[in-house]
Amino acid sequence: MSELDYSVEHLGVPARDPIALKDWYVRVLGAKVRFDNGQTPPAFFLALAGGLMLEIYPASATAKDTANNGLAGWRHLALRVATIETAQAELAQRGVAFSEQPKPAGGGGRVLFFADAEGNLLHLVERPKDSVFH
Repeated sequence: MSELDYSVEHLGVPARDPIALKDWYVRVLGAKVRFDNGQTPPAFFLALAGGLMLEIYPASATAKDTANNGLAGWRHLALRVATIETAQAELAQRGVAFSEQPKPAGGGGRVLFFADAEGNLLHLVERPKDSVFH
């Protein structure tokens, strides 16, 4: 069996309002627009710090439990930060509302959940220097 050589390029995010969701990621997380299809309906590729890209495109249906972290399927995007409190303060200044306090993370460290403009789950993750994730 050969070893696969791959890396994550992008994560697809269907949106009720692709333009508004693109604008949220640019304004709140500092994403850079790498591709705009220039069409109606619009689709975008956004680059986040760290190299991951998000593909935002029109949704054909919605699920009311998008924010339920226990629902089967992809449920959240984890953003690693040096300190949760610093990132939380900066994001709060950009309009992000946090309804919980940081809590322990699987594998060590802490996490703090929040939602984007359409209710998709994201969380900040802070790992100790001796974490298995470093």
